[in-house]
Amino acid sequence: MHVIDKRPHIAGNAFDEYDESGILIHRYGPHIFHTASERIFRFLSRFTDWHPYEHRVRSVVENELYPFPINRDTLNRLYGLRLDEADAAAFFERVREHRDAIRNSEDVVLNSVGRDLYEKFFLNYTRKQWGLEPSQLKAGVAARIPTRTNTDDRYFSDTYQAMPLHGYTRMFENMLDHPNIRVETGVDFIDVSDRDRYSHIVYTGPIDAYYGYRFGPLPYRSLRFEHEHLPKVEWFQPVGTVNYPNDHAYTRITEFKHLTGQQHAGTSIVREYPQAEGEPYYPIPRDENEVLFKRYEALALAEHRVTFVGRLAQYRYYNMDQVVGAALAAAKRILERP
Repeated sequence: MHVIDKRPHIAGNAFDEYDESGILIHRYGPHIFHTASERIFRFLSRFTDWHPYEHRVRSVVENELYPFPINRDTLNRLYGLRLDEADAAAFFERVREHRDAIRNSEDVVLNSVGRDLYEKFFLNYTRKQWGLEPSQLKAGVAARIPTRTNTDDRYFSDTYQAMPLHGYTRMFENMLDHPNIRVETGVDFIDVSDRDRYSHIVYTGPIDAYYGYRFGPLPYRSLRFEHEHLPKVEWFQPVGTVNYPNDHAYTRITEFKHLTGQQHAGTSIVREYPQAEGEPYYPIPRDENEVLFKRYEALALAEHRVTFVGRLAQYRYYNMDQVVGAALAAAKRILERP
């Protein structure tokens, strides 16, 4: 098996490394592992031990930090209320703007939490993240974020929530540590001229690039990362990630020690700035983009020697565990071919 990566390292966007101060950071923004699938968790456990970690997020609204996703504590603190769980459910029912048909992300949020919470927590964050109005994005974008009537302040509720104990890069090193696997970095697939010598290719790059942008480029959203080490600050923020929906050009700040459990006198953070140009990170979920992708997918489905897997190759807004699941399913299909 021959594995190549256009970057000078393995692990793709999940690449992590120790910065100059000895703190393990994620170069391409935070990657938080969570899954409800025992099969996926057991598979990855073959290559790593785990550090238990449940991700928590706060959103800054009018200079105050509130639990996000929105839960009962968010409502009580924001509005000066004392709601119990039944009261919180009644509150959401009272403020929601009922939609008979859910057509886009704006409909999802207004139908769930109403106008004020939508404008305080979602509207401007979405504008920054995607460069679009929520009404221009498919419903699935906002549907990923739950609304809770209890006080659970975890971002995810999956059964398995943990970080690779020694980092994602070490996990991938273990995965690739086999005499039948040869790894080359700094090699762009587009520059590989002798592809015919491979019996099968698994391609994880942008599907439109594979076909030379035959039908035009698919839209992607990119990111710029601003890393900073604070040598005399033990903790910069109270949780792993703080969202800034209404302030600053960045969407969020992540502090890595929360994720890894490291002890250090200083701390390292990253700010994320969404942008239109640059490396593709997120497929943009719009109906017209899906129509264009389907034209490329038709070409991919006709391939017998190439399998397309991953966010960019399948033009899907996958979570990490979904990518692993897609890869395992693809491997099974390849191995079962006559």
